[in-house]
Amino acid sequence: MINRSPIVQMRQVCKRFGKIQALDNIDLDVKPGGIIGLLGANGAGKSTLLRCIIGLYLVDRGSCITFETDAAKLTPRELGRVGYVHQEGELLGWMTVKQLIRYVSAYYPTWNHELAERYVKDFDISPEDRVGALSPGQRQKTAILLAIGFEPELLILDEPASALDPIARSRFLDLLLQIIQDENRTIIISSHILSDIEKVIDHTLIMRRGNMLRDCSFDSLREEFTRFILTSLTGRLPAELPFENVVSCEKNGNRAIATVQNVSPLELEAKAKSLNCEIEIRPLSLEEIYKIVVN
Repeated sequence: MINRSPIVQMRQVCKRFGKIQALDNIDLDVKPGGIIGLLGANGAGKSTLLRCIIGLYLVDRGSCITFETDAAKLTPRELGRVGYVHQEGELLGWMTVKQLIRYVSAYYPTWNHELAERYVKDFDISPEDRVGALSPGQRQKTAILLAIGFEPELLILDEPASALDPIARSRFLDLLLQIIQDENRTIIISSHILSDIEKVIDHTLIMRRGNMLRDCSFDSLREEFTRFILTSLTGRLPAELPFENVVSCEKNGNRAIATVQNVSPLELEAKAKSLNCEIEIRPLSLEEIYKIVVN
């Protein structure tokens, strides 16, 4: 049976770098299972939050508990349950890929050699190439392999696919879905490629300037905003449309395109009928929702 107690718990976490408030009173519970999308512009605090989780940064105020241990006091036992990939990661450039895999795998009794071999083949990695001579995309593929090879309980991915081509990104997303088949495994992925992570995430965190704007399931986020096309059947639309919580609206004669917040489709359909209008409800993409939330 899955353990639903949080594997990461933050309470009133603050972190400042000089005059920059990177994290501002963050509360967060990360429970096991699922893929969490961490979204935000550069400088929103995403990387700082992820590094606080594994103790690379120590919080200035508040508490950060990872695997029931203060993140500042994580031991190799807890860290051995976490895989971490970040965009600026440094690898041992003088080794070949094969040597690096052998070196890293020696530290993990749980290393899955079959998984690693399959990954090398699927992602077209040459084991004999020297790491320092790899292209940015190949280097990132290798870093991902090193993070997943020991099958961590918590996999943290900070812009892991930024250097990958579209085909490699697609394979990478498929890989995440395979990894998450174990219901006790959790993935946190930060990415600017929202069209990609939209395909795999089931929970959403949205940050802006050190604040957490959304912490909810992806389904809840999608239900929060609704876009619709309204077409009058009897001429021009009225000057004022009787819809509540309008986020945006473009109107031209007998047609309007609008986005509303926290209004059910049934309510929209009833209003459209009262106006003698046809209505077409369309889902918003994650990128469109994100722009609304952060603006």
